[in-house]
Amino acid sequence: MIEKIKALCLRYREQLLYLIFGGLTTVVDWAVSFLLYRVWDQAIDAHAFVIHGANVIAWIAAVLFAFFTNRKWVFESTQRGTVAVLGELCAFAGGRVLTFFLQEAIVAVFFDWLGWNKYAVKLIAAVLVVILNYVISKLVVFRKSQK
Repeated sequence: MIEKIKALCLRYREQLLYLIFGGLTTVVDWAVSFLLYRVWDQAIDAHAFVIHGANVIAWIAAVLFAFFTNRKWVFESTQRGTVAVLGELCAFAGGRVLTFFLQEAIVAVFFDWLGWNKYAVKLIAAVLVVILNYVISKLVVFRKSQK
């Protein structure tokens, strides 16, 4: 039984690491978001658009965390040199911009327009964003540097 689990872990190492670091990235995003939601609670209640400012700040923190952890441990990039690493960072951030707009669209529809709970909306958006970010990272950003 233990050997089967080890074999599965080795076979799906990349996906498992992505889930772990994706989860930690989500923790970074949520921690910053929820802290700002709490600090700016009255402003959010008075002006719904303020929630988007909190999401931008949280997004930047999460993207930086995700890039470095994904580059080193998940996809094990072998690219070296400032230009190559900056190229990866730009491609990574570009993919994250796309999923950020998806997240913001979800927040706009379900929080701003429909009045759903901001935490429930954040959870729904996070699931979709994590899946799409993996696909973009694997197929676009780190495709040449995979083992």
